[in-house]
Amino acid sequence: MAVKLTKNEQKKQKDALKQFNRYLPTLQLKKQQLQICIRQIEAQVEEYRRQQRKLIDSLDSWIAVYGENPLLGDRSILSLVSIDTIVKGRGNIAGVEIPVFEDLTFKDVPYSLYDYPLWVDKGIVALKDCCRYDAMIKTLQEQMDLLGKELRTTSQRVNLFEKVKIPEAKENIRRISIYLGDQDTSAVVRGKIAKRKLVKEM
Repeated sequence: MAVKLTKNEQKKQKDALKQFNRYLPTLQLKKQQLQICIRQIEAQVEEYRRQQRKLIDSLDSWIAVYGENPLLGDRSILSLVSIDTIVKGRGNIAGVEIPVFEDLTFKDVPYSLYDYPLWVDKGIVALKDCCRYDAMIKTLQEQMDLLGKELRTTSQRVNLFEKVKIPEAKENIRRISIYLGDQDTSAVVRGKIAKRKLVKEM
């Protein structure tokens, strides 16, 4: 884009450069904050997955017993666990509104104590815990998606300022300064020539 080679344009470019230089550190800080938050959430997701795997591994023994119990027939323990609602609040990280997991509620599914062995109660609690981990992980992944989108936008802005706007403003200021300097030099030279002519004519 062509710029006017004037003092007003020079001032405009200097003001723009000052604004870019003032705004850039804020964007860089936001970018760092988003990166740190995303890494923390990734670590939390991994921790929840580890705890969930540990829980599932601890249930292997009764799962085997459940599978071998001919009295249960085709009745599945999964039918005894039914999610009602996932309760989420709202949070804010670096200006980004995110969902925050608060609670997971289950429908009350009645079952006959005569139809199921005693350890089914433990199994139901474990399945509910597994569901809770799934809901927490899903919420954290939603957070990462939203923060990742904001990080991409912020990174693009940082790059725009660092690689385009600031160098462009500096180059425009340099070109205008050179042009105005040349104009001043020409004016001085013309003035001296005019003065010499006047002196000769006297």
